[in-house]
Amino acid sequence: MAQGTIARVGHWCFRRRWTVLGIWLVAVVLGGIAAGPVFARLVDNNNPRNVESVQAYEVLNREDDADENITGGTVIGLVDRIDPTDKRTLATLGAAARDLTAMPAVESAVCPCVPGAAEDPRMKAMLAADGRGALIVVTLNPLNREDRATVLQPIADRLHAVDSELAANGLADARVRVGGNPVLNQEINEQVQRDLTQAEILSLPITLIVLIIIFGGLVAAGLPVLAAIVSVATAMLVLLGFSYFTDLDQNTLTVVTLLGLGLSVDYGLLLVARYREELARGFAPDLAIARAWATAGRTILFSALTVAAALAGLLAFSISAISAMGAAGVSIAVVAMLTSLTFTAAMLGLTKRWVKPSKRAVRRQAALDAESETGFFARVSRMVQRRPVLVMVAVIGLLLAAATPLLSTVVKLPQLESIPRSIESADVANDLAAQYGQDYAASVMVVAKTTDTAALDAWAARWTGDDAVAEVLPAQTSNGHAATIELVLAGGSQDAAAQDLVERIRADRPDGVQSWVTGEAAILIDLVDQILDDLPLAIGMTLFAMLVLLFAMTGSLVIPIKAVLANVVSLGASFGIMIMIFQEGHGEQLLHTLTVGGFNPFVIVIVFAFAFGLSMDYEVFLLSRIKEYVGRGWDTDTAVRRGLQHTGKIITSAALLMIIVFSCFAAAKIGNIEQIGVGLTAAVLIDATLVRCLLVPATMTVLGRWNWWAPAPLARLHERIGLGEHVLPDDEAKQASTERSLVNA
Repeated sequence: MAQGTIARVGHWCFRRRWTVLGIWLVAVVLGGIAAGPVFARLVDNNNPRNVESVQAYEVLNREDDADENITGGTVIGLVDRIDPTDKRTLATLGAAARDLTAMPAVESAVCPCVPGAAEDPRMKAMLAADGRGALIVVTLNPLNREDRATVLQPIADRLHAVDSELAANGLADARVRVGGNPVLNQEINEQVQRDLTQAEILSLPITLIVLIIIFGGLVAAGLPVLAAIVSVATAMLVLLGFSYFTDLDQNTLTVVTLLGLGLSVDYGLLLVARYREELARGFAPDLAIARAWATAGRTILFSALTVAAALAGLLAFSISAISAMGAAGVSIAVVAMLTSLTFTAAMLGLTKRWVKPSKRAVRRQAALDAESETGFFARVSRMVQRRPVLVMVAVIGLLLAAATPLLSTVVKLPQLESIPRSIESADVANDLAAQYGQDYAASVMVVAKTTDTAALDAWAARWTGDDAVAEVLPAQTSNGHAATIELVLAGGSQDAAAQDLVERIRADRPDGVQSWVTGEAAILIDLVDQILDDLPLAIGMTLFAMLVLLFAMTGSLVIPIKAVLANVVSLGASFGIMIMIFQEGHGEQLLHTLTVGGFNPFVIVIVFAFAFGLSMDYEVFLLSRIKEYVGRGWDTDTAVRRGLQHTGKIITSAALLMIIVFSCFAAAKIGNIEQIGVGLTAAVLIDATLVRCLLVPATMTVLGRWNWWAPAPLARLHERIGLGEHVLPDDEAKQASTERSLVNA
């Protein structure tokens, strides 16, 4: 019989199924209740507040340093296909402006709704260049982010009502669209929610169909899907708790949902498959569950800890957006593991009469137990082992070739290019530039704690002839305690010249006053510098945890180092594919992707950390089975062949399921979600095919007995710790199973 903690957990949950299911039902209900508040608490901008470029906006956006309210911003009602001089139009726009001004959240509402507006410079800016449109500009009072939805919706509704009012006055062609930064941020969050919901709705039914094909039955197939739903629902409860300690943004929600679905489905697949395998060997259900949990359950424990270790490195970053994702990612890995080991065991106890192996599965298992090395993956293993050096060189060469686009990586903070034009406020932003001259002028801005604008203008005069500066705008006061001055850039907002200008301004600041330099180039510099400062500790934490866990599982020091190196090369290829798609625009029409011309540093860190963790996930799947055979006395080459023969189908199936989940996220409309989905899809596809099926067998064959080498002190430590589950040999276990059946009878 199987012994050990994990086996006992599985057996207890199998026997106490109703208690376990009741606990998880409560968790799911609470998670569903928590989902709404989680979305409401998402922040629009989660840049670190401890860097200069972000602190500059904090100074501008606050009436005083202790005020928790942020400026409300401006909502724009863009009315086009009208004659701005028509009396009916003027009356309708004027009535809307008065109604809006009367709202408690509105500071003012202005529109060109008086005769002769074209002669007033301020009003003229609200008239379209083609004479067929006008703006209603609504300035908001300061508001908290929790009040955003309730404040913005009535304003947007009143502006949209102008459309029907104009139609009622005989102006049927008129169209009203609502934009402005507050609305844009709100609509992005709503689109994120739609994207995540759509990904779940698309991925789960497809996953269920694939699982039915794999297992040949609906009940067995449904268990991993149910576990995934439970994990994601419970994760919302965890996220709500995190939101009270740190800011969460759309990226955090994306990766948690994505990881929860992917890991839970994979873990459920592995456990149910191993349980059916033990049943096919003739074990009674209660012994089969214990044996499955002692082997596959142990694998899942190490897998979840490995994924968590990969993400724990994110906790080393002082940028809250990254550290929050690390904490949430570690949590969902643990939640997925707990769900799989407890909920799945309970569900197997509930459905045991329907989860049985087919006669074909019994015959196949008998052939495997008879040491018959047949099937596709056995043939692949033999082919690789005949020419291991050639296969190893070929695979590494192919991966390095795919990684070559990394040499041209552009790091930037995407703006409107990462937002689909189907979002109304993004469409408004484009028309404001085209029709109202409100084109975005890239600039470097200096914020100074002074009201002496003349002194600031005198300081800025030195930059007038600079090659990177197109124009120096006059200084302006803000909030009565600070002044700003903008240097309009001659080139791109984040290119090398803009970044160089930021560095030069920071080295030559205005004298005698506290100042901050900001703008897109400054924010990018600060973010990248902060990430690079924290990166050594983050990588060190991840690698140390990874080496310790893989050593604990295998007793080898060589295998963990080899696994890390293989994953780094594999991830390089994944990033090369991402660069070709999102930076260079290859396949944009075919894949319906947004070309952003570069990569957000947050996305780079996210994809690397999560893809690294998932790659190690499959490493654990394969190594755990190989280690089983080595522990039984097989030589390494035979253990590799039989390990791949037993796990090849499971790894391929698990990878296929993850690819389905990630591809549904890649179909999102928001650029960041799209990039994360594509990046993780590419990483899993490469890892489950080239790396696990070819590179790992090839390198293990070349290394031979050196795979299991460790310094003598570490080897003795591993023997003493004994991190493993003990499973009785099949003959003894079957005898125990028979005796138990007789007793029960």
